[in-house]
Amino acid sequence: MNTNAVYWLELCDDDLMAAKTLFYSNHFRHMSLFCHMIIEKALKAVIADKMNEIPPKIHHLPKLAAYGGIFEILSDEQLTLLDQLTPLQIESRYPESKKKIENALTAADCEQMLSQTEEFLCWIKKLLEK
Repeated sequence: MNTNAVYWLELCDDDLMAAKTLFYSNHFRHMSLFCHMIIEKALKAVIADKMNEIPPKIHHLPKLAAYGGIFEILSDEQLTLLDQLTPLQIESRYPESKKKIENALTAADCEQMLSQTEEFLCWIKKLLEK
C-alpha cells in the first residue's frame, strides 16, 4: 500500500474515534457527518492506492467508489450505506434540513450506521492489503 493510501486510512482511524465519541454523546447529526467522512476517505485511499493518483475533490460516495473501480464489488448493504450517507453530508449543514435530519436520526439507526461504517473501513483495509 502506498504512502498516500496510508495517509487517508490514518485519517479514517482518527475520524472513527471522533464518530464514536459523538455517538456516545448523543450528537447524532455530527456523528453521521463523520461516518460520511470515514467512508469518503476510505474510498480515497482506494483511489490513491489502486490508481496511484491524488483522489478527486468530490464527496459523492457512489461516484468515488466507481472512480476507484470497486462499485461493482460492493454488497447491497454497503451500497445502501453509501446512499444513506451521501445526502446527509450536504443536507445536514443547511437550516432547512438540519432539524428534519436531527429528528430522523435515532440512536438505533446511528448505532447501526456507525457499526456499518466501521465494518466498511475494515473491509477497505483488507482489500488494500491484497
